[in-house]
Amino acid sequence: MTKEQFEMAMEFHGHKCPAMPLGFRAAEAAMKKLGVKRAQDKELYVISETGKGHAAGCFLDGIMAATGCTYGKSNIEKKYYNKMAFILIDVASKKSVRVRLKDDFFGNMLKSEFVNQRKKGIPPQDVPSELADPLVNNVLNMPEEKFLEIGAVEAYDFPKGEGCFDTELCVKCGERVFVNKLKDSKEGQICIPCSEKM
Repeated sequence: MTKEQFEMAMEFHGHKCPAMPLGFRAAEAAMKKLGVKRAQDKELYVISETGKGHAAGCFLDGIMAATGCTYGKSNIEKKYYNKMAFILIDVASKKSVRVRLKDDFFGNMLKSEFVNQRKKGIPPQDVPSELADPLVNNVLNMPEEKFLEIGAVEAYDFPKGEGCFDTELCVKCGERVFVNKLKDSKEGQICIPCSEKM
């Protein structure tokens, strides 16, 4: 990770913590294993196994910053398994690799004073830098094999979806909806929220 990449990822994430650069480096390792570059559009796809916890969200932000896979481009999904792991898929070749944090490494990291501060409810941006900086610097400089379990490249049957550009108005609420998400009703085509109210 270059200094510029780290600064971009930090700006995107919003605060300094060790989990975001862990995700960034894990994603870099996955891209290197697949022989791919950061997605400009939908060349890559991420299946995240993370949950809603603090470290998991930070880890996922690092993955998004490194891979270019975002919810806006719809080339990422979250399984909520509460694991610090993900699968990166090269859409064109249908090859994938699963990467996760090593169990002992992550378990030990959760014993840090930085994490103790977070457990007390202190926002990450308010944890003293003398606690965050050594952890972040360690993550940025340690060899991948110390903290990552990188799986073998495997085939992944990834169906390529087509984008939809056609829209219609929902007959119930009147809002414009992409036609691939309209549902038939007695009154005509309706959006999903309106169909759920019936």
